[in-house]
Amino acid sequence: MNFALYKETLSVRSVRQLLVIGLIARIPHSAAGVLLTLHVVLTLDQGYAAAGAAAALMTIGIAIGAPWRGRRVDRAGLRKALIPSVISEALIWAIVPHVSYQWVLPLVFVGGLFSLPIFSVIRQSLGVLVDGEQRRSAFALDSIFTELVFMIGPAVGAVAATSGYSGAALTAVGASVSVAGVFLIWFNPPTRSEDPCTAEESAARAADDLAAAGAAMVASAAHVQEAASELAPAGSRLAGLRGHVVRNFAWFTVSVASVFVVAAGAGMVLSGTDVGIVAILERSGHQTELGIVFFFWCAASVVGGVVYGAMHRPVSPLLLLLGMAALTIPMGLAQDTWTLAILSVLPGLLCAPVLSAASEKVADLVGEERRGEAMGWYGSALTAGVALGAPVAGVFIDGVGSWAGFVAVGAAGVVLCLAGLVLMKVRRAVRVR
Repeated sequence: MNFALYKETLSVRSVRQLLVIGLIARIPHSAAGVLLTLHVVLTLDQGYAAAGAAAALMTIGIAIGAPWRGRRVDRAGLRKALIPSVISEALIWAIVPHVSYQWVLPLVFVGGLFSLPIFSVIRQSLGVLVDGEQRRSAFALDSIFTELVFMIGPAVGAVAATSGYSGAALTAVGASVSVAGVFLIWFNPPTRSEDPCTAEESAARAADDLAAAGAAMVASAAHVQEAASELAPAGSRLAGLRGHVVRNFAWFTVSVASVFVVAAGAGMVLSGTDVGIVAILERSGHQTELGIVFFFWCAASVVGGVVYGAMHRPVSPLLLLLGMAALTIPMGLAQDTWTLAILSVLPGLLCAPVLSAASEKVADLVGEERRGEAMGWYGSALTAGVALGAPVAGVFIDGVGSWAGFVAVGAAGVVLCLAGLVLMKVRRAVRVR
């Protein structure tokens, strides 16, 4: 391990600024999930399954919107891509506290669709600012800062909701995220490396690109004419559509897909654990002690992130997720706040390493010209897992008991990882043959 990597990484001023901005901007986001859950359960008098459904719709909206937002960052730049989020965050979360549960569902979906893509933007920019071993340290620092956020945000949200101020707190979250978006637009962190070259080199490259484009157009026209003489018009359109899809998703390899599966599994386990912690404390009358459990859970993740970021070699995200999911299951044995806090330490140690390893893998596998879109899909996979984990845990909590939420998402994560490891082994065996 080389802990000096952190000093080297933090010596880069733009990295320090980006991490601090991410820390501040994520605090209201981190409180939104707990606030929405407790608003539905306590203020609207619905069950945890209904709260899980609302959280699921919000995260589905995020999952659908993230790739589109990432592509907008790649094509139009960060500032133009964030304007819809700045407007929608303030508007949607000002309306949600004043409507019935039936209206909450479509509103949180739209809110998720235009959610500020702070997580993917920070990761994309870090992938540009650093490389090599520093990239692992930077992503680990990002995960550590995220855990610090989750020590603050959910605890504050729980206190506000249990004190009867869930509506005002949701409105404040929207306003805070909107302000964070304005600040991010002002800072405008880089999302693509600068390519330093002289004016003569730029002119030469432009001429080469123009010539190559002309040759490609001529060749393409010849191929199209030849294809048109042999195929029916419908077949030509189908082939053109297929070629367009292939070109746009050339970056989407089997390795990238496996990282997305890990992201989805991590989101499922984390969101299910989140709902389980809230449920077990609320039903035992200790909801005001939520901050204690989140402190232990997130502090363990910080420690795990520090250790992982100093390592010379990466660890498979799939193996890290397997450990985190398996260690989540014993949390169902907790009988009070302190046993729950202590049992959260072991899975917490692997939380930041899972997310850090997955983010690093995406940055390594996908080029900068499509990395924004790839990070968007990565975020979609993560939030799709969150969308699945919250209602699954909610159903088991309502139908079986508070402890069952941890067992359900933990066991599902273990099964997912074991299936992934078997498929990887089969793939390697086929390659050898």
